Amino acid sequence: MNQTSQSDVKILVVDDEIDLEDMMRLKFRRQIREKIFDFIFASNGLEALAKILEIPEIGIVLSDINMPEMDGLTLLTKLKELKNPGLKTVIVSAYGDMDNIRTAMNRGAFDFVTKPVNFEDLEITIIKTLEEIVLIRRSLDEHDQLVSIHEDLNIAREIQQAILPKVFPPFPLQHSFDIYASMVAAKEVGGDFFDFFLIDPYRLGFVIGDVCGKGVPAAIFMAVSRTLIRATGLKGVPASECMRYVNNLLCNESVSSMFVSVFYGILNTTTGEVDYVNAGHNPPYLLSSSGISKIDMTNGIVLGLFEDFNFQSKKIMMKPGEKIFLYTDGVTEAFNSERIAYSMDKLEKFLNQHLNNSVETIIKESFTDVNTFVANVPQSDDITLLAIAFNG
Repeated sequence: MNQTSQSDVKILVVDDEIDLEDMMRLKFRRQIREKIFDFIFASNGLEALAKILEIPEIGIVLSDINMPEMDGLTLLTKLKELKNPGLKTVIVSAYGDMDNIRTAMNRGAFDFVTKPVNFEDLEITIIKTLEEIVLIRRSLDEHDQLVSIHEDLNIAREIQQAILPKVFPPFPLQHSFDIYASMVAAKEVGGDFFDFFLIDPYRLGFVIGDVCGKGVPAAIFMAVSRTLIRATGLKGVPASECMRYVNNLLCNESVSSMFVSVFYGILNTTTGEVDYVNAGHNPPYLLSSSGISKIDMTNGIVLGLFEDFNFQSKKIMMKPGEKIFLYTDGVTEAFNSERIAYSMDKLEKFLNQHLNNSVETIIKESFTDVNTFVANVPQSDDITLLAIAFNG
């Protein structure tokens, strides 16, 4: 971004004295030649207003008070209506004319000089005013840039939310399983994701992931990771082969050493068998009528670090009525005002109390439980939850 400098600010001199323009150009010829000052001239307030509207680079209005058609005090009133903080007026008034000077200052003049004009004093005043205008305009530019970034982040958030499944139940004709998921980003955009898709009429692919880092880079890496896993998983390859292929792609394309932890599983919706790989992610829980148990790790590593890693898969057999609960560490690492984490213990206690609830209720109540625990402490990490019930 090009920052505003003093040479970008034009000075509008407003005075009906015929000889003033020649005098100003003579007195400040060096500054004009070196492009320190850039003067524009107008003979009255009306002409000045027209030039201000025509030339946005005008930052200083150096105006006499007594002029035909529109005097300096009226011009000040009109300029105040423009509500342009990057436009400053310096009033020129006769020595001792304190009433008009006070009126001018009350109407928003930044400074004043007196007649007969001392050009050394005028130069100091102009430079001081230029410095103030540059600071203000830079601040306005930075504010506009921040607004633009915020708008872009909101659009990115909408895009990110749009690529995650959000219609539940997602497969109304499928009765052998129920599924529900939700993601709440800590910032405008996040690095967590979840996804699920029917590989064929009898197999459901499901995944949850957590990209290292936050913000836009993590969100972009999240979108790439989610897309690659879905595209590869839809080919029907085993979970281990899917993770190996996606990992190699991410290693080849990864920048800034970004990586993502992933749990990817394939549920056989007729038998309840789950073929899964845990690539450095938090171990999910299996919920049954007798309690909860952690699903075994598979000694996999996060995706995006080491190429040609040989991922190993494992299998579990879900019984009708059992559920799998997947989460990201934004849940267990949610802190309250006393810097106490929600923790695995509280999560396990919650799950044991909701064994017989629907997956939708479990997900929604889990968010409620975490929010109640942290109270008004701002969310520090993305929180993503996914649950699947096998109905048989």
